Amino acid sequence: MLALRDQILKASRFISKRYDVAPRIGMILGTGLGDFTEQIEIQATIPYEEIPHFPRSTVETHTGQLVCGTLGGIPVVTMEGRFHFYEGYSMQQVTFPVRVMKELGAEILLTTNASGGINTQYRLADIVIIDDHINLMGDNPLIGINDDQLGPRFPDMSSPYDTALIEMAKQSALELNISAHTGVFVAVPGPNLETRAEYRMLKTMGADIVGMSTVPEVIVATHAGLRTLALSVVTDICLPDALEPVDIATILKVAAKGGEKLARLIPHIVERLK
Repeated sequence: MLALRDQILKASRFISKRYDVAPRIGMILGTGLGDFTEQIEIQATIPYEEIPHFPRSTVETHTGQLVCGTLGGIPVVTMEGRFHFYEGYSMQQVTFPVRVMKELGAEILLTTNASGGINTQYRLADIVIIDDHINLMGDNPLIGINDDQLGPRFPDMSSPYDTALIEMAKQSALELNISAHTGVFVAVPGPNLETRAEYRMLKTMGADIVGMSTVPEVIVATHAGLRTLALSVVTDICLPDALEPVDIATILKVAAKGGEKLARLIPHIVERLK
């Protein structure tokens, strides 16, 4: 982690040459929010491959660029597509953009994802406001010698998801008449989906939804002192006794439907931050 500081500075200085405004919010857009950046007043768009030390997105549905501008008058830097552990990147690489967002000046991390619904009360395309998580990825982005300039050796994780932001999201969903739950997200490495026995285990552990991202970024955001809000779209129902083979095309359609809700919800939340 000691060499990480120099890489962060190099990447942030490169971005600042194209967008010299300190963003208040850093956003990571997951599956289903491909058109969301149309709502941003864009001042700069930077492909990941141009940014020093940024990984390359290998997931087809993830565009792979940093969009800089304003949303509702608030400066933002937005990742169109994230990086995943299952792509073969290290945890430090997966979470590197969060470090850069912090260095650029971000105070808040707003991240979205697609997930499988374990809670039997959830339906397809429902929104879940994540209020806690379980890390089953078998790794942690903070492993290694700690750089105290980036954060404390042993960051507290009693409240990684900001309670005030969660309440804002719940109130916004209520006003917009969007069905939104609060729930526990469990992160697994992927890329395969889970077996029936694994879904039973995850439910017993207290998980409401399951996915292959988000937790590493939230750990780093907490380490860096960022306030975090995470929103998830339920794209498939994971009932062990009625489990059906996954159809990726169908999941993407459901993600897009849920993404339409998030595209309404996120600007409403941001408006409350003014």
